[in-house]
Amino acid sequence: MQRTDHPDLATALRTGPFHLALRTAITTRGLALHRVREHLALRGVHIGVTSLSYWQQGHRRPERAESLRAVRALEDVLDLPEHSLTRLLGPRRTTPDSPAGPPVRPYRDLIAPAAAVDDLLATIAGPRDTGLHTITHIERIRIGADRQLVRRDSQHALRAHRDGIDRYLAIHQGDPGSDITRVGVRAEENCRPGRIRRDQTHDLLVAELLLDRRLRAGDTHLLGYGFDDAPSPTPSCEYVRGFNSGAGQYVLQITFHPAALPVRCRRFARRAPGEKSYESEELTLDGHRCVHLVATALRPCLLGIRWDWE
Repeated sequence: MQRTDHPDLATALRTGPFHLALRTAITTRGLALHRVREHLALRGVHIGVTSLSYWQQGHRRPERAESLRAVRALEDVLDLPEHSLTRLLGPRRTTPDSPAGPPVRPYRDLIAPAAAVDDLLATIAGPRDTGLHTITHIERIRIGADRQLVRRDSQHALRAHRDGIDRYLAIHQGDPGSDITRVGVRAEENCRPGRIRRDQTHDLLVAELLLDRRLRAGDTHLLGYGFDDAPSPTPSCEYVRGFNSGAGQYVLQITFHPAALPVRCRRFARRAPGEKSYESEELTLDGHRCVHLVATALRPCLLGIRWDWE
C-alpha cells in the first residue's frame, strides 16, 4: 500500500519542492537515512548518507544518471507512486548538484560605499547567503511636510531555501547627513529585534530581526518591520530598494504630505549605485498623494522612485 494518505506528505508531493517532498516522505516512513541507504543498496543503487542528507535539505539536487536512478528507487523504498518524486525535479540544470536557492549578489554591490557595508556586516557574523528569498514584498514610504523621509514600513513574504533559518537582516541607509543614531527600528510582526549596528559616517544601519520560529527549507514566513527615519539637512529626493537575490514581486508606494507635493515622479532601475538607469518611467501622483510601482520576477538590481520638488 502506497503511503500518500498522510496530509503533509500528500501536499508535499503535489506542490513540492523536491527536497521538502523527499524529507516528508522519509519522515512519514520512519526510516533513518542509513536505513534508506541500505534499502537502496538491496535494489542495486549505491548512494551515500551525505548525498541523501543534502537532497532532503535542499543543499543539492539529483542530476547525474545514477542519482536519478536513485530517486526512482526511493519512490519504491518509501512506498510512493511512480514518478511522484522525479516529476518534482523539473528540467535538468546545466551545473550538476549546484546549491539550492536563487543567485545572490553581495550587499556591497548594491550599497555605497562598499567597504562600509562590508565592515558593518562583519560585526554580525553569518553566511553571505541569508537562506531566504522574497516571494512578495510590499513597502510603504511616507514623506513629511518638511520634504524628508519620515517612515518606512515593510511587509515581507519569505521562503527559506535551506534549513535552520531563524533571522533576517534589514539594511537601512539614511539620506546624506542624517543622524543614523536616531533612526528607530520597529520589529512588528513575527519577529523581534536582535543586534543593531550603525555607521554614522556613512548613514548606514543593519538590523537583525529574529524570527519567532526556526525555518526549514521550503517553509514560508510573513515578516513585518519598519524604520522611523531621522531628519537630514536636505530634502529627500528618491527611495531605492536593493535586491541582492531574485524576488517574486515587489510593490513600493510613496505617500507625500499635502504640504509637500512633488512636481514630477519617475520609477527607475539600476544595476549598481552610481550607474545610469537602464529603466525609467514617469509616474502620476494619485488622489491620495501617492505614487507606486509594481515589479515581478526581479533579478538582483536597484529599484526605486525619484521625485523633483521644483
